[in-house]
Amino acid sequence: MPPARLLGISIFCLLLVRNSESFSDDVSALLAFKRAIYEDPLSKLSDWNSRDKDPCTWSGVGCSAFNSRVVTLELSNSSLQGFLAPEIGSLRYLQKLVLDHNTFMGSIPKDTGKLKNLIELNLSSNQLAGPIPSEIGDMPNIAKIDLHANRLDGAIPPELGKLGSLLELRLSNNRLTGTIPASNDSNMESTNSNDQIGLCQLSQLTDIDLSYNFLVGDIPTCLKQIQRSSLVGNCFQDNDTSNRPLQQCEINQGTGKDNHTDENEQKGLPEPLWLLILEVIAAVSFLCLLTLCTITGLRRCRARSSGSGNSAPWTRAVSWKENTVISIDDDLLVNVPKISRQELAEACEDFSNIIGSSHETVVYKGTLKDGREIAVVSLSVSVHYWNDYVELYFQKEVIEMARLSHENIAKLVGYCKESEPLSRMLVFQYPPNGTLYEHLHDGEGWQLSWPRRMKLALAIARALRYLHTELQPPFAVAALTSSSIYLTEDYSPKIIDFERWRYLVTKPGLGSVNGGPVNSITDSRHKRFMDVQANTFAFGVILLELISGRASVSKDTGDLVDWARKHLEHPEEFSKLVDERLQRQSVNQESLGIVCNVVNLCIDPEPSRRPSMSMIAAILEEGIETSAATLMRDSSLAWAEAELAIF
Repeated sequence: MPPARLLGISIFCLLLVRNSESFSDDVSALLAFKRAIYEDPLSKLSDWNSRDKDPCTWSGVGCSAFNSRVVTLELSNSSLQGFLAPEIGSLRYLQKLVLDHNTFMGSIPKDTGKLKNLIELNLSSNQLAGPIPSEIGDMPNIAKIDLHANRLDGAIPPELGKLGSLLELRLSNNRLTGTIPASNDSNMESTNSNDQIGLCQLSQLTDIDLSYNFLVGDIPTCLKQIQRSSLVGNCFQDNDTSNRPLQQCEINQGTGKDNHTDENEQKGLPEPLWLLILEVIAAVSFLCLLTLCTITGLRRCRARSSGSGNSAPWTRAVSWKENTVISIDDDLLVNVPKISRQELAEACEDFSNIIGSSHETVVYKGTLKDGREIAVVSLSVSVHYWNDYVELYFQKEVIEMARLSHENIAKLVGYCKESEPLSRMLVFQYPPNGTLYEHLHDGEGWQLSWPRRMKLALAIARALRYLHTELQPPFAVAALTSSSIYLTEDYSPKIIDFERWRYLVTKPGLGSVNGGPVNSITDSRHKRFMDVQANTFAFGVILLELISGRASVSKDTGDLVDWARKHLEHPEEFSKLVDERLQRQSVNQESLGIVCNVVNLCIDPEPSRRPSMSMIAAILEEGIETSAATLMRDSSLAWAEAELAIF
């Protein structure tokens, strides 16, 4: 064989082997992405098979016709829950990464910056937290970045100024702080483009949205021309922008260096005096903390020497920093009834009567000696994990639950806190008639007539209005679904927030969570604001379930919201949403139209446009009660159904 031909064959074989190895890298990266997802209710990833070496046929995956490398990963609105695996950075040929409207948690991997060919990055409408990695500035071809509606914090990285191809940047509805990185002087636009850093360097950037964050300082001159709506809801000093209430800005930014500096300049204090005052305050704070710790230590020693069994003091685990002390004061729960583990074991048949479970909690049903039916939520925790920060968070949440008092919210009966074995439990009153989900989707649904469904809609709306607007600070349900709404014997709803504890148990250590231990434990008003908006969306989904009788997510019918949108856009098609099990003549078209219009308001893709539950409840109260009165006046059948529904 001629040497030239032999050399050509060798080069061809080498390229073939190299391409095969690179191809397997794509498969490995995608499988790592799948492993980081722990819930896939729509089975979107069911065809991602490790034995199938060709990912180009997998759902959501697109490949190049030239070399069969993965170039797109698109899984929008797929109901996926999990984390973003760092291995995603190994998809070297990826051009589009679109994962919006899922429930991805954790931080954005720094390895995302390795995607040098990426053109579009869309991770919006998830629950991503932590800072935006500066490595995103290493993607030279990126044209669109959409990270809005997450829980991202920290400053906007100035490295974004290196993205010369960037056309669209959406960072709204997060918790971003600091100033907008624009130029060497954030208050002025530099006349020399070579001196500029940050966003002012992006000459092609035409679409930007930074609204509803906690950004401070002045709006850079280079951004003066963008729409004011893209900057509202921040803490800017400019007077021509609609900012957040001053109290929200002070809570989130009150310890910021810039704020203190500005205040001192206004008061005219010289710098040495300012430093002296700061040192005095720090010294006094330290002495107060030392005194508090000493008193707490003496109290524990006396309790330990008393030898009381159930009153054994809490043993502090190693904190996130050895020089940081968190004082746990049991007096915080003095007004909440404490129930012993032994009493709960007897009530719940030695903890054998399980009615629900997850990785984080187990829910038992029981009956107390006085005859009250209860639901007991037991946290699945390890003594090695449960440190002072988690204990403080637990106590704060117990206090939060105990302050709720509404006829449509299940009452907190008490709590259990014992060390041997480690036990943390919450005890709620238990409505005996099952959940709304069970009546709508697991049974025949005949008990839920149209008037009764409207009664449920009104009651749930009033409960959410109480939580969101009548309580200060507002209270948001962690996971508002038809499964979290229990029914009494007369079909009155009772909301039970079982899932609230998931976020406590799934954050190991809490001290290492992005933002530090204090920020993780003490919910900011912005987080409550975001969760309230999520409740509004969830209420819209519950209304759709009441109207249609369909589950929010089903393998057979897909996502309920996606299915309903095409009918909600056309009023003449509202009747196509109605549950087939309902008698058509009993469905009042006026109330149906009102509820459908409310649904449209609740499920608006932009959280900031969703109305408050106060407004929604008012619309439903006026519309449903008026239409119900008209219907009952004109129809004897409606009178009978209304009496059946106890409307």
